[in-house]
Amino acid sequence: MNIAVAGTGYVGLSLAVLLARHNDVTAVDVVPQKVDLINEGKSPIADPEIESFLAAGGLRLTATLDGATAYRDADMVIIATPTNYDPEKNFFDTSLVEQVVELVLTVNPEAVMVVKSTVPVGYTKGLTERYPAGKFLFSPEFLREGRALYDNLHPSRIIVGVPTESPFEVELQQAAERFAALLAEGAQDADVPTLIMRATEAEAVKLFANTYLALRVAYFNELDTYASVRGLDAAAIIGGVGLDPRIGDHYNNPSFGYGGYCLPKDTKQLLANYDDVPQNLIEAIVQANRTRKDYIADEVARRVDELRDEGMENPVVGVYRLTMKSGSDNFRASSIQGIMKRLAAKGVECVVYEPTLGAPEFAGCAALSNLDEFKRRSSIIIANRWSDDLSDVGDRLYTRDLFRRD
Repeated sequence: MNIAVAGTGYVGLSLAVLLARHNDVTAVDVVPQKVDLINEGKSPIADPEIESFLAAGGLRLTATLDGATAYRDADMVIIATPTNYDPEKNFFDTSLVEQVVELVLTVNPEAVMVVKSTVPVGYTKGLTERYPAGKFLFSPEFLREGRALYDNLHPSRIIVGVPTESPFEVELQQAAERFAALLAEGAQDADVPTLIMRATEAEAVKLFANTYLALRVAYFNELDTYASVRGLDAAAIIGGVGLDPRIGDHYNNPSFGYGGYCLPKDTKQLLANYDDVPQNLIEAIVQANRTRKDYIADEVARRVDELRDEGMENPVVGVYRLTMKSGSDNFRASSIQGIMKRLAAKGVECVVYEPTLGAPEFAGCAALSNLDEFKRRSSIIIANRWSDDLSDVGDRLYTRDLFRRD
């Protein structure tokens, strides 16, 4: 099959690599450097499996800036463009998805378009009504940043949604089964659970799944806050709670708050989708994340004040890495940035260590790529996740990473 993939972020590139093992795949992006790297067998994102597969060669994969040609020759177009949350509209910005849709309809209206971007509940139905000639499917992704291809090779489930409002419903039902089979063929696990459902329900699965993950983060962070304020051992409490098999000893490591590209925007989008539907819990999850960041920032600011009381004239808070978690090169909406903004509002000076940044400053803070210089300039160092780089500055380190894992 000839497949085009629009977007080469974690979702798009991992799918392109996965499917290029058995199909002809053209990855489309608007950034020339990313296209060049992929064609050179190098990954533009940090992901060990993607890097390994590209370096090994043998994939039927090319990358291009020319979307029109790629879509014209495709049997199927996978859309994996960003859908950032727009706080003014209180909704996802789906304009990049629609740009691809309109181009595909212009050059190849017979192609089946599989939306992999995260979208509001009801979006695919709206696409079908807005573009009645389009053949759309929606398939949620369940990937971790930095392990996206691994999670496609070993998927927890494959879900494909069909818009029952489409005049092509019967054809799309068959296309959904074909797409699910393509994902299963690329996976290294056998008998992957596969669900074909309505597109609207598939959209809801994605948002509710991520919101539940955010709930777990918020829950264990609030447990950690309680233990910290009361002088208790949070790790001991979490260990005891997690032994209940209904709860489990996973996804329970405290942090500065949930962050990254997906959880913050997906929880807010789900809350917006509730609209007139009664709820308390979803809103509480979003608010709990803000409260956690407020608490962390207050704790760091209190330590800064203690240093001032001890005679230090201008204590500097060192921010170790902007990335959301270990092994990732993405720092969009990372929780530590929320701490930085709160510290800046309190008049606390910060310096950042982020070797991937390539800029002299970030958010009003000096940005350093030299770790030794960063340590010399930092009176206190805050880190959302532990690193062995910090083993010699434990007396100045503030982190809530109790288990040294994501």
